[in-house]
Amino acid sequence: MSTLKFKTVTLCDKAWVDPIVMAENSPSADFNFGNIYIWDKYYKQLICRFEDRMITKLCYGKDRAFAFPIGSGPLGPAVEALRAFCAEKGYPLLLLGVTEKHREMLDALYPGCFEYEKDEDEADYIYSAEKLSTYAGKALHGKKNHCNRFEAEHDWDFVPITRELIPGCLDMLEVWTEENAARLDSSIHDENDAIIRAFAAYEKLGLEGGVLRSSGTILGFSLGEMASPDTFNVHFEKAEIDVNGAYPMVCRELTRMVMRAHPSLRYVNREDDMGLESLRKSKLSYKPEFLLEKYLARWIA
Repeated sequence: MSTLKFKTVTLCDKAWVDPIVMAENSPSADFNFGNIYIWDKYYKQLICRFEDRMITKLCYGKDRAFAFPIGSGPLGPAVEALRAFCAEKGYPLLLLGVTEKHREMLDALYPGCFEYEKDEDEADYIYSAEKLSTYAGKALHGKKNHCNRFEAEHDWDFVPITRELIPGCLDMLEVWTEENAARLDSSIHDENDAIIRAFAAYEKLGLEGGVLRSSGTILGFSLGEMASPDTFNVHFEKAEIDVNGAYPMVCRELTRMVMRAHPSLRYVNREDDMGLESLRKSKLSYKPEFLLEKYLARWIA
């Protein structure tokens, strides 16, 4: 009988998940509680605590799969528990979100037992917080120019998200989605559901974010949470496409806000590009420090 007891995700789980995420100390966007909770409607995730690690069970296409068992303490017992669970259920062991560090850990414990496939569309774009906060240097000169123009043309401010501002953000999101529907991937509707879920539990999830306004009109917003002691994970960023400089301003100002709140901040994870060329081009234009590559790991022994 398997020792793993999976359960649905509730806000009460944040209390035990957060210390495990911080102990993992990974810049990955896959593991922090907010992402698990707000995307639960799409991925239908189940979670389980095993000693000082967390195991997440989710659907991956037609397969049943598990996130890498994050946390601290020995990894082997968690993998053995997963092997027993899969044997009992009659399906193969498939791990998602496996970073290079995770791969090294698995190979040290189980040499030759896993095969790996790079998940090209799931790599996280990791940026220097300092560079995003200033757009200093030749590579980001264009972003800085857009911000300068925006500041010259608008009576603007960037303020923390509050419960009072959320209805206005949702109104902006609805209009933004309608105006951009023709060029967007169908997954935008899943993203909208996740944004609504994030705003509904914003305070309880401990999310941090800000709103860009021009003369009181909302032009953009962004929100996320700390993924590790030195990395902030941006879950969502929306801005008026037709307003020159709105997107670079939202990115810059959120980074500045988070840096003030977290002096240890070094990196900003702006998540993956979902395999969309337009999103890839946009993320590359902000000049990431590196891409956090991820693998699928299949047990083959």
